[in-house]
Amino acid sequence: MRVTRIFTGPDGESHFEDLEIELREAGAIGSLSEAIPATGAIFRETGADYDLDWHNAPRRQFVVMLSGGRVEVEVGDGTTRRLGPGDVLLAEDTTGRGHRSRAVDEEPRVSLFITLD
Repeated sequence: MRVTRIFTGPDGESHFEDLEIELREAGAIGSLSEAIPATGAIFRETGADYDLDWHNAPRRQFVVMLSGGRVEVEVGDGTTRRLGPGDVLLAEDTTGRGHRSRAVDEEPRVSLFITLD
């Protein structure tokens, strides 16, 4: 299972990295990853006009795109990615310049934040 990670590099800028979460066969229930300790869950709805300038992730957290429009995320090195329903982002850029994010499909979006610390 692929997860997009945002992290702060030694240059103080945020960058993307693709992570592969290993899944193991678990019989009739499918394949599972190892448990990842989490501290909470936050549901969020953002409007169709969502446009947030440079900001840091407030904590390490998974952001699971549940439904609605896609979001375009730009990191400090100028790279952009578009994430939509079913995509998972691991936000770890808690220092440095951070990232920008904006709605691109003129639709509200529902996300689940799973806090890690």
